[in-house]
Amino acid sequence: LGVMRIEKGHVTHAEINGTVTPADLGMGKMVSAKKDDFIGRVMNLREGLVDPSRPSLVGIKPKSSSDKFATGSHILNPGDEVSLANDQGYVTSMCHSPTLGHAIGLALVKNGPSRVGEEVTIWNGLAGTTITGILCNPAFVDPENEKLHA
Repeated sequence: LGVMRIEKGHVTHAEINGTVTPADLGMGKMVSAKKDDFIGRVMNLREGLVDPSRPSLVGIKPKSSSDKFATGSHILNPGDEVSLANDQGYVTSMCHSPTLGHAIGLALVKNGPSRVGEEVTIWNGLAGTTITGILCNPAFVDPENEKLHA
């Protein structure tokens, strides 16, 4: 089930960690702008929580299908020095997708959705490794839900 949820871009506790808003997860339209009051309404309007550069949900995959990466790896801009000072976000979940034949993951990355298609460096500080990755749509398999509505 964990693999299927990542392939479809569904979020769980790994992405819903208390620091994210519905907009960060691509669910901003689910928050009613018409209701006068609801839990979280005032907090949802705070300047820092509506900043477009906040880390937002994206998919991430290795540029080379033979490369692997780990949950918790940091996302850096290509060419940036490997350091937390250059951190752009992190991998929240990852797995090997038997459907696609390579590693895939979900990540919270600064300006995430506007960066889809960008190459990034995936840095695992614990293992001391870096690989090149590509930011993508978080729904890897059947993003248009054609199979669901077949």
